[in-house]
Amino acid sequence: MLYILLLILLFGAQLAYFRVADHFNIIDKPNQRSSHSEIILRGGGIVFYIAALLYFAVSGFQYPWFFTGLTLISIISFADDVKTISANVRLTVQLVALLIIFIEWNLYAYSWFLIPVALIVSAGILNAFNFMDGINGITSAYSTSVLITLLYINNKVEYFVDNNLIYIVLISLLVFNFFNFRKRAKCFAGDVGSVTIAVIILFILGLLIIKTGNFSYFVFLAVYGVDSVLTILHRLKLKENIFEPHRMHLFQLLANELKIPHLWVSTLYAVLQLIISFGLLFVTGYEYIYMSVIVISLIVLYVIVKSKIFHLHDNLNQV
Repeated sequence: MLYILLLILLFGAQLAYFRVADHFNIIDKPNQRSSHSEIILRGGGIVFYIAALLYFAVSGFQYPWFFTGLTLISIISFADDVKTISANVRLTVQLVALLIIFIEWNLYAYSWFLIPVALIVSAGILNAFNFMDGINGITSAYSTSVLITLLYINNKVEYFVDNNLIYIVLISLLVFNFFNFRKRAKCFAGDVGSVTIAVIILFILGLLIIKTGNFSYFVFLAVYGVDSVLTILHRLKLKENIFEPHRMHLFQLLANELKIPHLWVSTLYAVLQLIISFGLLFVTGYEYIYMSVIVISLIVLYVIVKSKIFHLHDNLNQV
């Protein structure tokens, strides 16, 4: 009954946000770098934060440092959806919020050098999720696949986090999927959605890694990671500004240049990540070898596919 009630509340909150976004003109206008051609409401992913807020309330205020950091990041991300905020300001708030979340991880009990490393990796993950939010359904589908894997581990392998946090966030993804995982999306996640869900996933994954000491669990983000890092390297090679909007991610080329439907590409990324993640559970004792093989395989696949279709992107830009 609790989950049904939360589903209804989150669905109502999503509809209420649409009225607010419409009233205040919080929209995403298409441009030459967009993968859509219509004006769409932006910031629908605020439902992920609302889900975390509801969890915080019904759980008796568990993980207060995590929720504090999440709130800071969600506020600055939503502000950026409403009116563009300086990248330096956003990054500063993100780093401060991550330092707060590290308290929840008890990270400060370990060697000091882990802090800057954790900051770089964590900030990279947050921004990778933000960069990858470019077509209908990809953020919600991919996030769902990662959380399903984490939920399975929490129940069958190693208990490391309150199940209700994962369940409630999955409900919010279901609600958002109803409006976004469709040919003509009702809304986009916006920065508040992509970054907020990234923080939630990062926090849960961090709890698992810290408890087990097994860094191979980072393979749960391998598909996003390879696409993000190699796209950045490609743009650097082309001497482009990596902070400017673009359509050079592999998933964007598949959707825009090859004209593969958005939902097919989003499903491909989510299912591929789900297979890779569950594959880790069957290689006990060889996790790091498995992770290395997966990353190398994804890199090779990325390079081969992109080399075959990138000329279409060049031709489009010359038109």
